Amino acid sequence: MTAPTFVLVHGAGSNSFGWAPLQRELALRGHRSLAVDLPGHGFGATFPAAYQAPQDLAALATTPSAMAGIGHADNVAHVLEVVKRVREHGPVILVGHSRGGLTLTGVGNAAPELIDRLVYISAWCCTADTPAGYQNSAENASSALAGVGSLLAANPMELGALRFNWRTADPALLATLREAVLADGTDDEFHGYLNTLEPDETLDVGEELADADTWGRIPHTYIRLTADRSIPIALQDRFITDADALTPGNPFDVHTLDVSHAAVLVHPKATAELLSSLITA
Repeated sequence: MTAPTFVLVHGAGSNSFGWAPLQRELALRGHRSLAVDLPGHGFGATFPAAYQAPQDLAALATTPSAMAGIGHADNVAHVLEVVKRVREHGPVILVGHSRGGLTLTGVGNAAPELIDRLVYISAWCCTADTPAGYQNSAENASSALAGVGSLLAANPMELGALRFNWRTADPALLATLREAVLADGTDDEFHGYLNTLEPDETLDVGEELADADTWGRIPHTYIRLTADRSIPIALQDRFITDADALTPGNPFDVHTLDVSHAAVLVHPKATAELLSSLITA
């Protein structure tokens, strides 16, 4: 049997570079992987001169963004083309972290015949409500991200994109952000993680829900992160429950890691071991 390839889809503000530690662990276990840059990410991202040090916050708020006009459908189309090419060489396990789960669902809806398994790592999986609906739900009320709104460096409606200042020096804001994404990491790990992030992200997350007749045919795994303060465990569990109600004959294969939202990227050994086990599952 041809070995599968893990195709890795990043979350908001991230890129293919963030997957490098996990790819290293997968390679050491003999597995192939490919990390995707969604449109407007990676070396296609906007890094204004005003974002550098010393920062010019006024200019940062008005510098145009390459992300303007890019939306959910563009992300799905891009990953679908990647999956088609990878599929020529064998099975595909499509993995998404955080907001990357929205793209996974879109690709699964569009081409279930190309995907052997979907893996959501504390990722958005919308089946019974839209992303906005889940974001405003009781299960998401405890998200520490609610306290980082001042990270926004521009008016999204004027810019046509979300722009975040990950290089803020505000100690209170940094403390809240660390609690949200990497409370179990060191200061250096947290600052290093922030420096892998990109300022701009698409405004359009779409309203696409998983389709039982297409997405629902694909084996799917959910990796719960119990120490995640960004996507609370209550919301992760609701994603699982709602999806299982949609496809009771094909429920989520559920696994749990007691780590934070970004720890799966910063300390990826346990995640790599779990992904490895799915090949023979």
